[in-house]
Amino acid sequence: VQLQASGGGLVQAGGSLRLSCTASGSIVSINVMRWYRQAPGKQRELVATATDGGQMYYTDFVKDRFTISRDNAKNTMYLQMNSLNPEDTAVYYCNADRVQLTSGRFIFGSWGQGTQLTVSS
Repeated sequence: VQLQASGGGLVQAGGSLRLSCTASGSIVSINVMRWYRQAPGKQRELVATATDGGQMYYTDFVKDRFTISRDNAKNTMYLQMNSLNPEDTAVYYCNADRVQLTSGRFIFGSWGQGTQLTVSS
């Protein structure tokens, strides 16, 4: 399973951006997809979670500003980010968990390469 994150860039404070993450491979289904982020000098932290059943969860610091969504048919996850502030500057990573393959195997804990978001003040 390969995950490709895209959509990062440079945006001014108060602006918006949408990240995408597409999973590829012999995939039947993906149970859980998550966005994480890692700012310079800090640990990677969970941002948002979306299940294939339509449940979404957010970390407190992004509630009401970020929206996670999925297109299960395309094995793609999105993160719409609004009201961005400089504290949101980080590399954003996507994660897929409990991925069912056509072989019947399950893959746990797949990571994408990350996409950089920089928010200027």
